[in-house]
Amino acid sequence: MQLNQRIWRVDQSPERLPEARLASERQLEEMIVAKPEIVSDQWMIIGQQEDTGYNGRIDLLAIAPDSSLILIELKRGRSPREVVAQAIDYATWVEALDAEAVARIYSRFKKGGDLAKDFEARFGVGLDTEVFPHQHQIVIVAASLDASSERIVSYLSKRSVAINVLCFEVFECGADKLLSRAWLRDPAESQAASSATTSRSPSGPWNGEYYVSFGGEGRFWEEAVKYGFISAGGGTWFTNTLKLLKPGDRIWVKIPRTGYVGVGRVTGFSTPQTEFCVNVDGKQVPASDVLASSQALDDPEKMEHFVPIEWAETVPETNAIDEPGLFGNQNTVCAPKVPAWQTTIDRLQRAFPKYDSEGGSRSDRLRLPETPER
Repeated sequence: MQLNQRIWRVDQSPERLPEARLASERQLEEMIVAKPEIVSDQWMIIGQQEDTGYNGRIDLLAIAPDSSLILIELKRGRSPREVVAQAIDYATWVEALDAEAVARIYSRFKKGGDLAKDFEARFGVGLDTEVFPHQHQIVIVAASLDASSERIVSYLSKRSVAINVLCFEVFECGADKLLSRAWLRDPAESQAASSATTSRSPSGPWNGEYYVSFGGEGRFWEEAVKYGFISAGGGTWFTNTLKLLKPGDRIWVKIPRTGYVGVGRVTGFSTPQTEFCVNVDGKQVPASDVLASSQALDDPEKMEHFVPIEWAETVPETNAIDEPGLFGNQNTVCAPKVPAWQTTIDRLQRAFPKYDSEGGSRSDRLRLPETPER
């Protein structure tokens, strides 16, 4: 599917803007370094033109809020098919990086920069060196994509390889040039693929049940239980994966640094806070009128998004299930394909014996978990 973008000037007689070209693809690279939001407002650039030792250099290296790495390759005059092959080759280099190597890359990109310190300042959480480079994405930036390359990317994506393409076009608007871009796949899909597997353990078939991370400033588990929802906000990286959920899906919810607190079924789709309502005494009331915190209602990119949930069983935060070896991830939603996920579910099914019910009563929703058999 060729992504052909067009832009029109808004007027009584709309005028289509003519296509243009950048002076060089190096110019696009420098634009991305200056404004990373061209590719994602949730990524932090940490490397540029790094020698891979594989007879080439990666164009850009970025890091996401969950500490996973993003390899960004620009077309640079090669055929799109060659770019895909080169990017996969470079991904084997990324996979071999350790924490010290990534820190050195960043110190070269930002002279003397401290990655751990700058990461925490940027994202408000600590850098997890156990995550990278085991989780990473490949992003190819190109003006166009040929049919062969699209087939390759599609094939890899269906097999949970975290790869995506960002197609860009340039248009003339008087003396100015405008840049437009569009993703080949929903970024949530490649983000989820990155978090679903790791190179530290073999991957297997997904069991169909989702992991959900819930919490953070302005989010209260008591409200989520009372009104039946999960939510995320603060940027597209956090809200994108909510779109993976559909009615009927089972979710297991963990509060970061606390533990697992509930299991339930999805009853609707991801909805922005300005449109989401909760049930109060049999009436649908705007969530913003009821919840203790309303976040960034004037910013569509950072606005809180909600997914309605019918809880089967929950516990208070003070009784959260937190044991060594249980699966954890910083993505809001992911579909794990690692053995630890099935082991985690086996343990949680004993802690939440009503996990398969259609939804417990209000009094059941805050019960203590039963002690598992030993």
